[in-house]
Amino acid sequence: MNSILLQATNLVSRSNSSSDYLPIGIQLLFAGAFVFLVLGVTHLLGPRRNTEEKLQNFESGIEAVGNARQPMAIKYFLIAILFVLFDVEVIFFYPYAVNFRELGWSGFAEVLLFVAFFLIGFVYIIKKGALQWED
Repeated sequence: MNSILLQATNLVSRSNSSSDYLPIGIQLLFAGAFVFLVLGVTHLLGPRRNTEEKLQNFESGIEAVGNARQPMAIKYFLIAILFVLFDVEVIFFYPYAVNFRELGWSGFAEVLLFVAFFLIGFVYIIKKGALQWED
């Protein structure tokens, strides 16, 4: 019994040593040096063909036409933000699905409340016309 206490005491006193972090620091140092070495070698040995065609802006295979500062419809961004919002809300169903037996009826009531808020938000979005593309 005393030997177990002595080993536990040695582990506790040893865990506070800063030399335990030395291998992590060395690994970070080598990783950073490797990154800079590879970037430097590719910059020095890589080809340089700066032609006029290569230096033009390229967007999804479509040539740039007109001014980039013209007003743009916000519908696309609104749909993307709504997708992320509702997608993140759906993630919250996973903990309930894993622990539904332990949570019991109170957990079920809370999930129903969550779904109600979810549906109220969805109805609000539909009423505001956020999902309609045509004006």
